[in-house]
Amino acid sequence: ETLQRIVSTLANKNDEIHNFIDMLNHTIENVQVNSSNAISDLDEEFDGLYSILDEMKGNMASTIQQEEARKIQALQDQLNQCSNALESSEELLELAAQSLDIKDPVAFLKAARQIKDRVTMASAFCISLKPKVSDSMTHLMVDFALERRMLQAVKFLPVPKAPEIDIAACLVADNCVTVSWRMSEEDSRIDHFVLEYRKTNFDGLPRLKDEQPWEVIDYIKATEYTLSGLKFDTKYMNVRVQACNKAIAGEYSDPVTLETKAFVFSLDGTSSHMNLKVEDTYVEWDPTGGKGQEKIKGKENKSSVHFWNSIQILNDSFLPRSGAPSPKRTPISTRSPARRSRDHFTGESYTVLGDTAIESGQHYWEVRAQKDCKSYCVGVTYRNLGKFDQLGKTSSSWCIHVNNWLQTTFSAKHNNKTKTLDIPVPDRIGIYCDFNGGQLAFYNANSKELLHTFRTKFTQPLLPGFMIWCGGLTVSTGLQVPSAMKTLQKSENGLSGSTSSLN
Repeated sequence: ETLQRIVSTLANKNDEIHNFIDMLNHTIENVQVNSSNAISDLDEEFDGLYSILDEMKGNMASTIQQEEARKIQALQDQLNQCSNALESSEELLELAAQSLDIKDPVAFLKAARQIKDRVTMASAFCISLKPKVSDSMTHLMVDFALERRMLQAVKFLPVPKAPEIDIAACLVADNCVTVSWRMSEEDSRIDHFVLEYRKTNFDGLPRLKDEQPWEVIDYIKATEYTLSGLKFDTKYMNVRVQACNKAIAGEYSDPVTLETKAFVFSLDGTSSHMNLKVEDTYVEWDPTGGKGQEKIKGKENKSSVHFWNSIQILNDSFLPRSGAPSPKRTPISTRSPARRSRDHFTGESYTVLGDTAIESGQHYWEVRAQKDCKSYCVGVTYRNLGKFDQLGKTSSSWCIHVNNWLQTTFSAKHNNKTKTLDIPVPDRIGIYCDFNGGQLAFYNANSKELLHTFRTKFTQPLLPGFMIWCGGLTVSTGLQVPSAMKTLQKSENGLSGSTSSLN
């Protein structure tokens, strides 16, 4: 038995050696192939340099030849002018010599005057006897000493150093993250940067392993990049950057953790109306659910104009951009329960609540109604909303109500009091809740126009609330309070409440 173990061990070792030999042979082949590729790349780079040098030489030689032709032409023109002036002067000298032989005083005086006038106007006295151009060509000389030293210093590409993220220049606002970085030393060989980010709920130093994978943004040419259209469904985000040259990518920068605070919730199917079938972020009318369904059917039999369509609430911020099903969310049990062991809403309270309570701070979410939605309410409520209660009809709930049945009405409701809002109903409504400041404001999410504000003192945790009839809503969470809305809130703080009669 011992001998068998020894033989087996030796056989295994032989197999390992054979495998290692195969790996070495394969590595040798790869070295040869990669070396050949590297030499080809080197030849290509040097051929490119030769081509550039030849082109530069041709251009510079052409410049010298053009300068030579210009100077020769200028000197030739000046030479022609001098020759013409000299010929004219010789003619005048000959004429003057002939005039000296004239005996008649009158004729002599006339000839002398003519010679004087011609001498005064002679070109010999108008031309410059200084060359217009010099024979020097030193201004077109070259000195490649610096370039020669640079070429002699050419080496193989080094691995780029890790960038440094400038935390002070990074910005998190309006569901966008701007990341800024710099190189510790300037490197002209950097071709581009790679930015990686991942969401996390861990507030310490970034961990090597995390539940979320790194998302990659490649081929960034600048030293700053803005991630936009994000859903902040975690508390933090890790970011890191690496520099790349033509050959290789460098080390990653030290990862940085940025806080991405936002209000995240899903719809709570444990307390919704029995006629609403809720699955995480999806709700639809269930004709077989609850006793209230028989009453609804009875109404439908009496009046054909009352009917119920399928109702769907989709949280579009939980859906990937590709339209694929959303990833598995955090179980509701880990959140603050919306209604602890309470009955489902029933009767005419077709209500579904959010599963996460607001206990402090400023929060924001948005709602989009389907075009065929006949009636809906959006707002907040305390946990004590009764199973028969409707949003806005109790002292512990605040909402705005849109009714598109027969004619469109838009109103704010609280404590069974209604205030008509004489403004168009927007396609998308933004809800802003300042728990500590006692404000609940509704905005046109597109234009950021203020629709209505409730001002009160909240004494209990708040839950997002929704009522739907004949249609559906899309709820967007994981949103930060928009910067434009913060500015509007500052300007509104000095004004009296627009709904004091409802508070």
